[in-house]
Amino acid sequence: MEGVELELERRSKFLNSLIQKKKAKEHQDQKDEFNVRVRASDMPLPQQNRAFSLSREILNATPGKADNKRLALALKKDFDSAYGPAWHCIVGTSFGSYVTHSIGGFIYFQIDKVYVLLFKTAVEPLDQK
Repeated sequence: MEGVELELERRSKFLNSLIQKKKAKEHQDQKDEFNVRVRASDMPLPQQNRAFSLSREILNATPGKADNKRLALALKKDFDSAYGPAWHCIVGTSFGSYVTHSIGGFIYFQIDKVYVLLFKTAVEPLDQK
């Protein structure tokens, strides 16, 4: 019986590795489609893809020079409504930063020639006295 359990575990690990490879390939294809280069990330792939697609949508809607304020506002509002407060977004071609973020709530990426820093911070309610 032990041999059967080991074989099932081996097959399960193999199938999981195939699934992970497929997800990674799909994610890479989507990044290529949106012309995105991730610089640093601590964010689940579905959230990353949401940031990429919304960024591409906003950039395509403003041909010519990118409207950085509009992109930052759109990303912040979308992530606030989808994943709760408090998201912060910095968009530009040249900036420095040093931020503290919530676990799983950080991405820094380049889309076309624009850099986007999107991160979430913890929010504690004020005591009502």
